[in-house]
Amino acid sequence: MTVYRKNITINVGETFSEDLTLMGADGSGVVDLTGYSAQSKLRKSPTNYRFADIQVGIVNASQGLVNISIASTITKFLQGGRHVYDIVLIKPNGFKSVAVEGNALVRSGINTFVHYFGSP
Repeated sequence: MTVYRKNITINVGETFSEDLTLMGADGSGVVDLTGYSAQSKLRKSPTNYRFADIQVGIVNASQGLVNISIASTITKFLQGGRHVYDIVLIKPNGFKSVAVEGNALVRSGINTFVHYFGSP
């Protein structure tokens, strides 16, 4: 299986969710994820010990479809800026491999500020 690069954007204070289809290394078709599990983490940098878990659900195993998500109760604590993440697949025999990696732009946005122009 090829490691794919996929950049994502996460808005602070909002639920993030995205579906991804995992393809085989030779590009001939989707990866059958029957019996697999997966995990994912978001870090400010690859060597940072602090992380946020990204939930990974296998939506359709035979079609290689997974969903990654982070609840708003978690994203509200994220620091804006560039982060990194990956998705690790765990085969039924316990072997782990990175399937997806990329940058995550965490946007704090203007809606997170309380003060308005002209108000104290």
